[in-house]
Amino acid sequence: MRIIRYANEGVAQLAAVTDNEEIYLLPQRDYLALVHEAAERGISPLQLVNETASNSKALSSSLEQLQLLVPIEAPEVWAAGVTYERSRDARNYEATEGRLDATTFYDKVYDAVRPEIFFKSTAARTVGPGGDVQLRSDSVWQVPEPELGLVLSASGQLIGYTAGNDMSCRDIEGENPLYLPQAKMWKRSCSLGPAIRLPETVEDPYNLQITSRIYRNGEQVVEGTANTGQLKRKLEELIQFLIRDNELFDGTVLLTGTCIVPPNEFTLAPGDRIEINIAGIGTLINHVVDAGQSS
Repeated sequence: MRIIRYANEGVAQLAAVTDNEEIYLLPQRDYLALVHEAAERGISPLQLVNETASNSKALSSSLEQLQLLVPIEAPEVWAAGVTYERSRDARNYEATEGRLDATTFYDKVYDAVRPEIFFKSTAARTVGPGGDVQLRSDSVWQVPEPELGLVLSASGQLIGYTAGNDMSCRDIEGENPLYLPQAKMWKRSCSLGPAIRLPETVEDPYNLQITSRIYRNGEQVVEGTANTGQLKRKLEELIQFLIRDNELFDGTVLLTGTCIVPPNEFTLAPGDRIEINIAGIGTLINHVVDAGQSS
């Protein structure tokens, strides 16, 4: 069961999508209201959704006909880095200009007890399905990073799964690790969606297939696949480090790192189309625009 938000005559509408692609309107104003109402009634969000669906009629519209919005307006988006071996190798390439025999701080982070966790975005900097992600004006080597996102409550409880795109400037990060905030965070540098998967409907979060495709002028130029089973760290481990001596806000999203990195010679260009699919969650589609271009 997935939860979506879409524009209904200019107003955000919450809805549930079954595995059979049936869509049922939900009365709650947003995903957090759904989670809170279920908790107050002592039932799971899935039970609450099923109760609503059993007493209503499915929409005649298909998912493709709806104008999807970001499934949750996350007050903060955090991200974890170097959680996959492929990510470590890519970071090493950036830092050593291709000399992969060099041992770097990325190797140390990959093997350390403490993971890399950094602040990624806010609701104002984050776009949803169909939204435009923006290139940074002072970078010439930019890529999307497809990642599984964890939706968290203020107490750090896992309340949903989503897909995310952690846009990154490989040249800026490779120049100096202290430039990481600039390499990761700028206007429209993050996207989430297209849905939130209810946790109780995910049988094994360490067996989710992730596929990323990039199209240019209508032709596919990059494709990559990965599985969350390749994660070096456990999801609970990442959550525990995020909440340690920290204050979380309801609806915070934690991106868990990427295992899909385009070829080293590739960089995004205006007009590119990015598709990120996570099995059971859906396909997050965004288009790339140049720095300063209005949405």
